Amino acid sequence: MLGPQPAAVLRTPYRRDSQVATTTVERMADLWKLESEVRGQDPDVRAAARQAISAPTVAGLFALWQQTLPRISGKSKLAEAIRHAIARRDIFERFLTDGLIELDSKIVERAIRPRTITRKNSLFAGSDGGGRTWAAIATLLQTCKMNNVDPTAWLTQALKRIANQWPSAKTDALMPWNYTP
Repeated sequence: MLGPQPAAVLRTPYRRDSQVATTTVERMADLWKLESEVRGQDPDVRAAARQAISAPTVAGLFALWQQTLPRISGKSKLAEAIRHAIARRDIFERFLTDGLIELDSKIVERAIRPRTITRKNSLFAGSDGGGRTWAAIATLLQTCKMNNVDPTAWLTQALKRIANQWPSAKTDALMPWNYTP
């Protein structure tokens, strides 16, 4: 049913849970904004900015969660998330005093994502031989990236050379680290 909802509906625990979650995300956005401004700077500069700006936000988040937890269902997903955060407060707050620590693990997750996707895809290679071929190709493509070589351009060139009777004695010249456009 669309349209205006009775006031009683807006006072349900779900509305309260939603508001706490929304407030949490909004305050976290402030933390990420500061991180984008100080990323790449000296660790001491980052730590000082975090102490001045992020520390009060983090304290406010934990205060919100501490106040909210007794008022919501202990079995809810929100209560589970709040208990998880509160139990790990010391670990979470380390970034406030150490400028070398990132606020979250996004940088690492982005770096390993291609490898985990490749690993999952290789499970469907079909046979041991297919798996070995997949691993060899994935390794060569990753080697291209490590050598700042366009994988598509390198592979196109290498396959053309092989198709045109490239001498097996010169196989090393086909490797990504020897690629020349």
